[in-house]
Amino acid sequence: MSRLLPSPPLSVAVFVLWLLLVGDFSPGQLALAAVLALALPLLAGMLQPERARFGRSWAVLVLGRRVLWDMLLSNIEVARRIIGPERVLTPGFFWLPLDLRNIHGITALASIITLTPGTLSAELSEDQRHLLVHAFNLKDARATVAEIKARYEAPLKEIFP
Repeated sequence: MSRLLPSPPLSVAVFVLWLLLVGDFSPGQLALAAVLALALPLLAGMLQPERARFGRSWAVLVLGRRVLWDMLLSNIEVARRIIGPERVLTPGFFWLPLDLRNIHGITALASIITLTPGTLSAELSEDQRHLLVHAFNLKDARATVAEIKARYEAPLKEIFP
């Protein structure tokens, strides 16, 4: 069964999204949605170089809550900084050394950094050991690196061993 349906959630999502996109629930569209729901996850699986392996799934909840809280605080901080004088801003780039080796964990970390207002993931080094990050207001690169590693990378290492 797993060979025919490698990712049931993805298949369900494709089926539902196709029907929502076409806005037609005729038998022909239902059949086409079913074919796409079976075929696209199989094709996507061939493109994926490495399958995600999950470790401690409870860490996802902890990390998710932390990211949402940090996004809220960052929105407030960025708004406060934008309203204030421009001369006090210190934008800058820094390289974040990565302990994560799992590409899915690295992708999640880069996404979290980009989703958090005031920071942006710019580049992953060729050896996948460093992530170039831009910060809207970079006061202390070492402190920022330590904070990202403790708040985001450490839980991601538990989620993606």
